[in-house]
Amino acid sequence: MNKQPVLILATCFILGIFFQDQMEMHKKFVYSVSACCLLFFILTFFHSYFLHKVKALLLGLLFFGAGIVLHFFNASSSCDHLVPQKGVIVFKISKKLNSTGKNKKYEVFAHSGKENFNAVLYIPKAHEELDFKHYYKAEAYLSKPKAPKHDFQFDYFKYLKRKDIEYQCYASKDISSTIRTDLNLTEWIQQQRFEILKKIDAVSISAKTREFLKGIILADRTEMDAETVQDFNRSGLVHFLAISGTHIVVIFGLFYFLLTRFSPLRFRKYAVMASIAFIWLFAALIGFGNSVIRSCIMLTVYFMYIILQRKPDLLHSLSLSAMIILVFDTQQIFDVGFQLSFLAVLGIFWLNQPLLKYFPQQDGYFKKLIFNTITISLSAQLATLPVVLYYFHQFSFVSFPANILIVPFSELLIIFSFLMTILIALRVDFEWINFAYDLSIQILLKLIHWFAESEILLFSEIPMNKAEVLLLSVIVYKLRPLLLKVDFNHSIRFLTMILMFLIIRTGFYIFENQKEEILLHDFNKTKVLSLKKGDRACFWIAENSDQKKMIRFIASPYCASRRIRSIEIKTFSDKVQKVACNGKIYDLK
Repeated sequence: MNKQPVLILATCFILGIFFQDQMEMHKKFVYSVSACCLLFFILTFFHSYFLHKVKALLLGLLFFGAGIVLHFFNASSSCDHLVPQKGVIVFKISKKLNSTGKNKKYEVFAHSGKENFNAVLYIPKAHEELDFKHYYKAEAYLSKPKAPKHDFQFDYFKYLKRKDIEYQCYASKDISSTIRTDLNLTEWIQQQRFEILKKIDAVSISAKTREFLKGIILADRTEMDAETVQDFNRSGLVHFLAISGTHIVVIFGLFYFLLTRFSPLRFRKYAVMASIAFIWLFAALIGFGNSVIRSCIMLTVYFMYIILQRKPDLLHSLSLSAMIILVFDTQQIFDVGFQLSFLAVLGIFWLNQPLLKYFPQQDGYFKKLIFNTITISLSAQLATLPVVLYYFHQFSFVSFPANILIVPFSELLIIFSFLMTILIALRVDFEWINFAYDLSIQILLKLIHWFAESEILLFSEIPMNKAEVLLLSVIVYKLRPLLLKVDFNHSIRFLTMILMFLIIRTGFYIFENQKEEILLHDFNKTKVLSLKKGDRACFWIAENSDQKKMIRFIASPYCASRRIRSIEIKTFSDKVQKVACNGKIYDLK
């Protein structure tokens, strides 16, 4: 506790959130925990020999209990609303989401009858964009998202519930609108962002470059084509598109550089404060996305140490940032982006310096840039690997060389894209700048596509459960002492952890392969029948079904969950309505 008190308390707080989320304790228990927390808080002010000895334990229990209490009230803050399944809704836009093949998607705040509620709205893709300065009215079909039937499926119901979204609305083409006169500051800023996005759409550059520009600076990937997104995912560069720590640090650095060039040395502290204020204004412009807020808080906390003339501590800054975010919204801990961003920073803190020991001396700028790029990329990927495998069940070895090649140029691309956005917002149009930007982004996208095409280096459907994630994380943790000092003891401990991981993983394979299973899956208004025996599975689908989508959304998640090594796809006639298998009748319609 003496060395990293904030980190330990933040860990206790997070464990409390996980405990409440898993156990779902009732109100009486939570009120008892609240009383205990108050008692622990009061006891920390008393000074006695016994209390001094257990003060660290009391603080840990206090923050653990605080996690339970805050998550209880956060999770129960939303109430169920009963609205007609079909009727007229009046709504305003909260956020635009990624479009599907047929629809545009929005998060909206809607009103129907006497009820107000949050919903995901679907409108035909041919319809014009909805903005923030209008109220809209439309006939809509409303449905509540349902929990998945099977454990291997993505729980969209829980995902929306964590965002306090109750309904999915499917609106007709006839949507009327009226100008709003009650825009708040946040909505006004979002409308300005919407206007800039429309200006980018009018620039004479290729469509892919426009979508890249909107994504890398204004955090709008809603209309990016599926092929480009897949290329970034497969090459391990999807973080390059998300507005994250790299983007915020680059924009902070750019603004700080400009301020310090035109101010005396004694005003450097104010230049830092002005730069922090600027990145928060930028965060407001792009909609206070989760990753943006995380990056801004982490950077703000870090530089507050410097402004207050205290030695900056990365773990303290990281822990305090996590605490601030989770106090306001405990559901953030379940966001994949939250977990990956904090793990990446922890990985860099834990492994970067030990890895640098195995490289030649960094006695020049370019050597330092190249070697640090390699070690930082490797550290972040090793730290996030267990979580990536757990959520996405895939890993590409091409991501490491792709990051090493692309990341050194990311700062230049972000600055170039930022300046392009400013010029477009001000309606300043230079054809030669547009051409240069378009050419550089086209080269970048082709290079990323070339990396993504390396199918031989992509491993998918990798099974990984929580026990394996924990053991693999311990292996990553144990890597640091081995790198610092390669000796017999450290090597034995590291190899023991690897052996334990392999034994437990093999045990899960043996256990799962003993099972036989027959399941009926819902897929695009049709049914898919799966038969599993050992490590093999057969999927029966209708003749006219989209086989690629079936594999992506049904077969692949199922194989990763059940540790299937080989699959077979068979089809049945659309006229077939029922099928008998192992004495049971399954309805295919």
